[in-house]
Parts: sequence; structure tokens; C-alpha cells
Amino acid sequence: MDLKNIILFEPQTPNEFEAYYLLRFEILRKPWKMPLGSEKDELENESIHIMACDENKNILGVCRLQFNSPAEAQLRYMAVKEGTQGLGVGKKLIEFAQEKAKQKGTEKITLQSREIAVGFYEKCGFKVIEKSYLMWDEIQHYLMEKAL
Repeated sequence: MDLKNIILFEPQTPNEFEAYYLLRFEILRKPWKMPLGSEKDELENESIHIMACDENKNILGVCRLQFNSPAEAQLRYMAVKEGTQGLGVGKKLIEFAQEKAKQKGTEKITLQSREIAVGFYEKCGFKVIEKSYLMWDEIQHYLMEKAL
């Protein structure tokens, strides 16, 4: 896959949002037998949603940027389609989200990383602040942050 052809954008249409939420569900909830709908929360309408697609509009990855305060943005619901992980899609999503956060004047981005993804986020410039919570009694999370 040629990463130069990855298109990053904010979903606008009902079909784009359907694909966006479906990938979030498939990667982040379904493997743990969570119900459809568990991939959403009460801050969806206040957040910036970001999609990465290939030149044929096939969805490759998604993430959400929410603003916890004027100084702090939080990256949430990062998901990259299986088979495309490790190709730079996640890095491009983070770069896009960072630009959006900078445009809003935030000073840092935080996130809650699953243990398996800590190394990826460290490569993107995030630092572990603390071991945070255990999701569904099995997925350890770590609070991480990056100054902008």
C-alpha cells in the first residue's frame, strides 16, 4: 500500500459515520464481546472525528479528538483495520489530530493506551504518565501525554 495515497478527513455523511463507527466497534469492542453501541459515548457530538481511507475510499483507521479543557485534548477510540496495522496509518491519524488540537490552541494531548499499544504511542512522542485502569478485567491501560 502506498501511504502517499492515504486520505485523512472528518466524516460528514451518514455513510461515512456508519463506516467510522463500525470500524471502531469491530476493532475495539467486538473482540471482547461488547454490544453494538458500546463504541460510542456521550461526547460524540462535541468531538472531532477523523478517518483514514485509501484512494478507493476503503476505511483504514479512525480516531476521535475530544477537548477536556482549553489546554488539553484527548485522543480516543484509535482503531486501525486489521491487515493495515504497522503501515503508518495510526501515525498519520495522530499527526492529523495534533494539527487539529494545535489549531484550537491546546497545549497537550493525552490518551489512555492499551498495554499492547504503548510502544506505538511512545514512537509518536507520547510519554507514559501512569498505569491507569484495567478495562473489562483484562486490558491494562496507561495514561500517556504529549506536549504540543
